[in-house]
Amino acid sequence: MLFPVKWALRLFVALMALIILYLGVTAIQVYLTSRQQSTAHGDAILVFGTAEYNGVPSPDLQARLNQALALFHEGRAPLIAVTGGKAKGDVYTEAEVSVTYLHRHGVPFNDLIAGSGSDTYENVQSVAAPLTSRSVKSVLVVTDPFHEDRAMAVASTFSFSPSPTPTENSPITGWAVVPYFIRETFAVGAGRLIGYGTLSSLVHP
Repeated sequence: MLFPVKWALRLFVALMALIILYLGVTAIQVYLTSRQQSTAHGDAILVFGTAEYNGVPSPDLQARLNQALALFHEGRAPLIAVTGGKAKGDVYTEAEVSVTYLHRHGVPFNDLIAGSGSDTYENVQSVAAPLTSRSVKSVLVVTDPFHEDRAMAVASTFSFSPSPTPTENSPITGWAVVPYFIRETFAVGAGRLIGYGTLSSLVHP
């Protein structure tokens, strides 16, 4: 009876070591991607949504929108797609607030595409069709640095070619980013194994 227990213990230890190694490599990749800043041009700028406060962008959302504005006014891409839905009790969606903010800062409505979504996968899914209808193949991905790896991976699942252009002025800094990197490590790790669409359906059934 000791031999089966010993082998089961060895198998468990080996499995845990494999999981730790996998997550460790994933964490390094998430971190390295967060430090990338592409100089490429694209067919569109893809902005991932985050909180808004009664029609006003949160500091985090504003940082993302300002990054998109800088890219747009530099001529890096002719379109901006914004995403993000609304939480229970909200009047405006994150995408609606983003459209208003960008238009007030000089982006024509014709150059804006508004989506929705409750997570990263749904964000891209909400704008995939209108972007494709306008012949968009490459996107400049704007989000917080810690979210860049997963955001680009999801964009790729919809056949877009993504380039990293994370915000350079995120209000989430210092030790405050650690929980976000941990969450992203698990999300990217799980998404690679089961698919980001499946992961989204499990989180938002």
